[in-house]
Amino acid sequence: MRLDPIRPDPDAGTPTPGPDGDRMAALRDRVAKLNARYRHHGATDVLRGALNDPEAGRIAMVSSFGAESVALLHLVAMVDRRTPVLFIDTRLLFAETLVYQAEVAERLGLRDVRILRTDEETLKARDPYGALRFSDPDACCALRKTVPLETALEGFDGWITGRKRYQSGRRAALDFFELEEATGRIKVNPLAHWAPEDVRAYMDENRLPRHPLVAQGYPSIGCQPCTTKVAEGEDPRAGRWRGQDKDECGIHFIDGRAARTGERA
Repeated sequence: MRLDPIRPDPDAGTPTPGPDGDRMAALRDRVAKLNARYRHHGATDVLRGALNDPEAGRIAMVSSFGAESVALLHLVAMVDRRTPVLFIDTRLLFAETLVYQAEVAERLGLRDVRILRTDEETLKARDPYGALRFSDPDACCALRKTVPLETALEGFDGWITGRKRYQSGRRAALDFFELEEATGRIKVNPLAHWAPEDVRAYMDENRLPRHPLVAQGYPSIGCQPCTTKVAEGEDPRAGRWRGQDKDECGIHFIDGRAARTGERA
């Protein structure tokens, strides 16, 4: 089933209603029904529902193959290894991340991993010296992450994320399903109710491989130039964009705007 999402108006920066003025209301109703249907279910059932329930539409998974990503990737593989998995290669990632991505995809038998990159011509035109991250880190993230992801998601009605309630106060009421108002897509958060110890226990019980940088002091891993080690007692994401007023790459949206403070990928 292919849903009919509302697409954003690039000039206005807010969703543009389609021919049917009730389209957003219909999408909100779909999300409410999905949450009611799976409210008392676990992560596996939520995933199975997202990938098979006609109300959810066509769903992809977006993964950074970061510190905790393997838990959700394993769950997805157990439900359907054919699920499209979108991995954004910003061309600034750690070499360890690229190796880990290939190894995990092979080990879990993921059959449809799509590696997203901004094309070389666009990079040369907008960031010819690779220095955009110094002058405008938000623009760098948009160029290398947000834009290629948005392009890749155009064929999907929603996407699976690894967001969890414990990650910030704003996520304390995070549901399994939510509507991304800016695009009209459904976000699926199967691990919304998981605590940090749940993630660790799942990885241990299933003997899942850890990202090699975690043991070296990187509990949260992004692009190499914008990620530093985290000292004992620091917030796990303290090493992301250290010293800058930024802690989010911009791929998550709240009320049609890119999430920043308090919202963590």
